[in-house]
Amino acid sequence: MTSIHNVLRRPIVTEKSNYQNTSLHQYVFEVMPRATKAMVKDAVENMFDVEVINVRVLNVPAKQSRRARSRRIAVRKTAYKKAVVTLRPEDTIDIFEGVK
Repeated sequence: MTSIHNVLRRPIVTEKSNYQNTSLHQYVFEVMPRATKAMVKDAVENMFDVEVINVRVLNVPAKQSRRARSRRIAVRKTAYKKAVVTLRPEDTIDIFEGVK
């Protein structure tokens, strides 16, 4: 059995996730491949002491490219699983907020 500390791998910080943080109260994490919505919800609530309203989980496919000379397919980025977690409007996660 995996612990709650192994479920969340890293936060994903992009322009889209910054917009989701500020406007929609959603936070994006890369999670382990076998993680379920319930496991992600428990991990976020226990680690950051917040209340989770909704969890959406999706598999991001690998990015592929072709070699110029041989035209063989090579994988540039491996596939991973990510979770979008919606919190109550009054809750925040400090690792996304930056310097205060």
